Parts: sequence; C-alpha cells; structure tokens
Amino acid sequence: YQPSINHQTCRSKLQNKRALLNQKIIKQMRMRAGAENLLKATSNNKVREQVVLELSYVNSDLQLLMEELEGLNSSVEVYQDVQETSSIPLIPLGLKETKDVDFSVALKDFILEHYSEDGSNFQDEIDDLMDLRQACRTPSRNPSGIDLLANYFSQLGFLETRFFSPTRQIGIFFTWYDSFTGVPVCQQNISLEKASILFNMAALYSQIGTRANRQTQAGLEDAITAFQKSAGVLHYLKETFTHTPSYDMSPAMLSMLIRLMLAQAQECLFEQITLPGIRNEFFSLLRIAQEAAKVGETYSEVHQSMIQTPIKNNVPFFWTTMSELKTNHYNSLAHYFVSTALLDHQLTPSDDEDKQEKALSQVYDAMPEGRSPLDILKDKAERRRIGKAHLQRSIMGHEEAIRTHSRCRHLQKLDILSDILQAGLKRSITKFEQNDKEDEFTDYMLAPDILCKSEMDELLLTDTLEGPLSVFSAKQRWSAPRTIRLRLQDRDLGFTLKGDAPVQIQSLDPLCPAAAKGLKEGDYLVAVGDTECKWLGVSDVMKLLKDVDEEGVDIRVVSMLDSSSQPMPTKSATYGGLPKTYSMICLAHDEDDKKSHKVAKKPSFLSWGLKNKQKSGSTLSLPSADYNGPWNRPCPTYRNSYNESALY
Repeated sequence: YQPSINHQTCRSKLQNKRALLNQKIIKQMRMRAGAENLLKATSNNKVREQVVLELSYVNSDLQLLMEELEGLNSSVEVYQDVQETSSIPLIPLGLKETKDVDFSVALKDFILEHYSEDGSNFQDEIDDLMDLRQACRTPSRNPSGIDLLANYFSQLGFLETRFFSPTRQIGIFFTWYDSFTGVPVCQQNISLEKASILFNMAALYSQIGTRANRQTQAGLEDAITAFQKSAGVLHYLKETFTHTPSYDMSPAMLSMLIRLMLAQAQECLFEQITLPGIRNEFFSLLRIAQEAAKVGETYSEVHQSMIQTPIKNNVPFFWTTMSELKTNHYNSLAHYFVSTALLDHQLTPSDDEDKQEKALSQVYDAMPEGRSPLDILKDKAERRRIGKAHLQRSIMGHEEAIRTHSRCRHLQKLDILSDILQAGLKRSITKFEQNDKEDEFTDYMLAPDILCKSEMDELLLTDTLEGPLSVFSAKQRWSAPRTIRLRLQDRDLGFTLKGDAPVQIQSLDPLCPAAAKGLKEGDYLVAVGDTECKWLGVSDVMKLLKDVDEEGVDIRVVSMLDSSSQPMPTKSATYGGLPKTYSMICLAHDEDDKKSHKVAKKPSFLSWGLKNKQKSGSTLSLPSADYNGPWNRPCPTYRNSYNESALY
C-alpha cells in the first residue's frame, strides 16, 4: 500500500511541476514578445544591442524550460504499476494544465440581462460548477477520475446551451497550456474548454493503462481496454473539434497519439497471449511470431508519424526513440520465433504436411528464394539455412535496439529495458551458435520480412455507443427500443433476416405472433436475449435464434423514423450541440422504464437554480434538462447518458 501512495505522490509532484513550468514559460514568452517589439520600435543602436543580448538570454532560458518540460513527458516510470518488474514501460499522456476561471460575475450578469432574474439566487449552483472544474484539474487516476471529467464535460453542454450565444461573448476566458510545449492558449470559446477536457480524459485513460498490473490476465485486459478508450476519445476529439488552436490537439498530433495508444494496446495484447508461456511447438511459434510482427508494425507506424515535420519538433525525443526501439525489439522477436520453429521442429511422417505448409506460407509475403513451403519443410539443410538467416536478423535488430537505447538519456534510466534487450540478444546469439557448424559454408542469405497477423487484426477504437456508424448515427432518427417475445409457430419464427450488421426484419408474416406484438417489416434487430447484435451479420444472428424453445426469447428492435416528419432539435443539452442518437437513448433507458419522461412545466427557465433533492456522485445541482420554458425546447434527461463510455 505504501508504494502506491508514494507513486501517487510522485505523479502529483510531476503535475505540480508541470504547472510551475507552464507559468515560467509564459513569463519568458511575454519577455521575449516585449523585447521583439522594442527591437522593432527603436532605432537606437545602443538600445538595440542591449535588447538583442537580453533576447538571447530569454531564448536560452526558454529552451531550458522546454527541455525540462520534455523531461516531465519522459518520466514514465512513476506511472507504471509498482509491481512491474519484467515488462517494457509504456508511455502515458500528461494532463493539460489550466488557469482558474471565475464564472460568477459573468453568469450572474447574463442571468440578469438575458433572463431577467437575480443571478445571486444561483450563486450556490455557480459555486458548485467552479468546484467541479477545480476538481477536474487534479482527477484521480482511476474510473472515478474519468467520471469526474465526463460529468464536467456534460455540464459544459448545459452551460453552452444556456449561456454561450454564437452572436455575443459573455467575458469568460479559458486558458489552457499545451501539453508538449507549455505554450498557453486563451479564448472565450467554450469549445476550447470542452476539447481540453476530452484531451485530459484520453490522457487519464492512458495513465490508467500504464499503471495496470501487466503480470496478470485481468490487468492486461484492463490495460488494453484503457488504451483503446484513450484512442477512442482522441479520435472523437480529432473528428469533432477540427480547429483547436493548441498544437497538442492539432489533427496531425492527435493522429500520432491515436496510433501510439493503439500500438500500446497491441503490445499489451501480445503480452496477454504470451503471459501463460510460449509452447515450443511449430504452429504456436509461428502464431507468436506474427503477433510480435504486428506489434513491430504498429510501432513502426507510430515512429514514422513522430519523425514527420512539425510533429518531430514537439514530441519528446524519448517517445521517438522508444517507438523506434520497440519496432526493432518486436521485429527481432518475430524473427527469433520463426527461426525456432524451423530449427527445432523437423517434419516427421506423423505431422500434417498440408497444415504445416499452409501455416508457413502465411508467414511470408513471398517465400524465400521462390522455394515452395513444402520443399523448405522437407529439406533439413534448407530449414537450417533459413532459420539461421532469421536469427541473424534477430541479432541485428536487438543490436540496433540497444544502440537506440544508448542514444537517449531518459531511456538509459530504465534498467529493466536494458535487461530485456540484452536478454533477447543473448538468447538469439546462443541459438545461432547452437546451429552454426564450423565446416558449414556460410551463406549470407537475408531472411524475408514476416507478415504480421493478430488475434485482433485491427484493434478498434473503443466506441461504446454500439453499432455501425453508417446506421446508428445522428443523421438517422430512431424509435425507442422495443422488446418483443419471440415464440416458434410450427417451427417458424414468421420472418426472415437480411443485410449486414445490423440485420433487418424481412418478409414478415402479418399473422405471426411477433407481428401481433409489434414487430414491423424493416425493423433493425439490435439484441437477442442478453446478447447485443448491432455488429452481427445474418448468420451470427441466426445462430442465436436457432435455439429458441417453446418458452421463446426476448429480442430488441428499433425502427427508423421519417426524418422529414418531425425535425430533430438542433441541440441537445445532454450532448452539448449534437443531436441525440439511438445509442445515447439505449444508454439512458432501462428495460423496466418504458414510460416516456413527462416534462414538468415550471414558471422560470432558470428552475435549475432550485436545489436538486437527489444528489448525484458529485455535489452539483446544475441545469436540469427537463424544463419546458419559453426560451428553449424541452430537452429530456437521459439517465447515465454521460458516463465515460458515452463520448464517441
């Protein structure tokens, strides 16, 4: 328990140090701007010489501060799990820092002017909002911290709808510091606040992923999920906020960060597969080799994006060298496992030739020297020659990884990383020496690249609003989900299915029991029993339905509504400017809550100022969306529609 407290303290110290550095950076930038303006304004040579000298000092100090900030972004060890002793460290994102914001005066003035009510009546709610924002500056590194940020993000949707008009400013300035450069951005646009909160949510997910215990299956599963969610939030940020002024949220930087998070998820997947141990068996070794090659490929893509201009000027050198190191390390592992499969497992009469031939053919894009897979498998000398060639590439790759490790002082601090690389190199050299015969002619054959293949060929961005975006998007209007009990009638369900995921009801018999209970032609089938099937095709759904017995099974369906008959509101208080989607409604409604929410009529738009009797996890009693007043359309309240998963 004590080590955990120490690590938590170290992370807090790092974040406090980041805040102080940001203040020093902005001070030096102001001094530089003043010196440059004076240099333009004066023609006195003596003054110009003195200003140039001072400007050189300021630029030097600014460079030192930038390097210190880079050092903070390279301090990955305090974010790792305290029990971690044998895994390569992962890279977390640092939280963006911000300055305090006083909502009080501006909101009370707006309430008086726009709604003709005394803003002082809502001081408690405004104080709650400010307390929530302050708490978001130091969220805990766990799901509670995610909930805190998601709660504030949802409140920003209320705030934007109620107070931020597109035609006027209300005088609230939001200041956020770039996570990589420390350069501040100050705007009255609430979109900067929303985008920065999302960035911090992604950063927090990455920190949760790095602190997971990667010596257990459950810990690795948590890490994979956290990195996928981090990538999902970053993807949403990139697609939604397209003109953010802060460079750490530029499209190019966000694309790189998404790749980094997915690469780390892929690395954790490899560790999860190999955690029980690697069987020294032909098919198992080839499978692990392709998994390792997949990790190497994803890190190669990350490294290539990091060395592009202008990203390379802002990404810590530690990150660039770490991604290059992991590319070489995992590619070397892939070559080692292929070599072991070829050298240690000769084809015997009892082996399945066709199966081994197919497995080997899938390892290469083109077979070595045009030989057929079966020829290689049957020729012992050729297996040894190709296996040794793979070992040579494994040795060269590990040597390159060790050289990369020596180039970065921050990498050199990670003793475990050096031990892992040295162990990998030693293992490959030992294997090569065991299969190297003194009288054997040396053939410097270059082993071909290994095709990557994974159990999860493409780690998806976590999108917990289930269902294909082409169907379940804000462009469509959907009915609420309906539950219908299916029962067989003469071994017939009374309908057929069509289409890819999600499947639709087709050829519905109007006299069948399902039709009598409300099933319609063209309905989309979204769940069978407790199994969600928004991503399932016809064959998979039919497998779920084939076991229906006399008692039947519950299915859930939705109907697409005519968009022209009743236009959707242009804003949703719950989602801050985006229309409600079916998936959000699914998150909001429980199975036993089929009744529509009745909107209470209240005499004032600002009825949210009255204390909420049912306190939530936070102490906020901010704008309630179930008001039908003269200024806005009613916005139904969706219960739990803004948890961590409702962001994509």
